[in-house]
Amino acid sequence: QLVETGGGSVQAGGSVRLSCAASVSTACMGWFRQAPGKEREGVARINRVGVATYAESVEDRFTVSKDNNQNTLYLQMYSLKPEDTAMYYCASSHNGACYAWSVFDIWGQGTQVTVSS
Repeated sequence: QLVETGGGSVQAGGSVRLSCAASVSTACMGWFRQAPGKEREGVARINRVGVATYAESVEDRFTVSKDNNQNTLYLQMYSLKPEDTAMYYCASSHNGACYAWSVFDIWGQGTQVTVSS
């Protein structure tokens, strides 16, 4: 089970930190987002040894991290833009694979982030 917290409303240029609590330890975890009328897209993922991969659109503004002791995933978002507005989902890969966005198959319920201009 994955439970996201930390979403909310923020003005452009602001920051938000999302958290995802996992009920079990998972080697590969990530963040996805889905804006209204758009397909879900991968934002950031991190493997068991802490190597992170980002979508090009967020690479210089978002930071993903994981607390293995607490089974918690974070997404620190800086310099937010209105186009970052979306429902953000935490996800994990049941077999631990972490080489692509398509490996994720366990999902949280999502948390809304709204960025106003």
